[in-house]
Amino acid sequence: MTTAPFKVALGLGCDRGTPAATIARAVNEALAAARLEAAQVQAVASITLKADEAGLLAFAAAQGWTLSFYSPQQLAAVPVPNPSETVRRYTGTPSVAEAAALLAAGADKSQLIIEKHKLRGPDGRNATVSIARMPT
Repeated sequence: MTTAPFKVALGLGCDRGTPAATIARAVNEALAAARLEAAQVQAVASITLKADEAGLLAFAAAQGWTLSFYSPQQLAAVPVPNPSETVRRYTGTPSVAEAAALLAAGADKSQLIIEKHKLRGPDGRNATVSIARMPT
């Protein structure tokens, strides 16, 4: 597979206590579904509530990726195709993964390549990945 000429941003959401292996599996599945390679990932982001999430931090470190974190207010200001009232109830924003991917990419929702890839790991924890194309 040849690397496409564009870069992408990942938006990541997960349950509290989600292991790095579950997050890695979700990201790998989302990248494969979009026919992208990890080398194309230029930015990775989540919500400030996850700034101390061990599995998320360990996964990003293993990839050599720096995580950016956005406040619920910043994320809530981003129009997304799949807002969730359940997510809003727990986080204060209707979107974590989609909005974080778009903010990190500096793009609008037309640039979402993967809207919401959800995975429930064997541990019962959920991880969600969104992928946005970064403007060239």
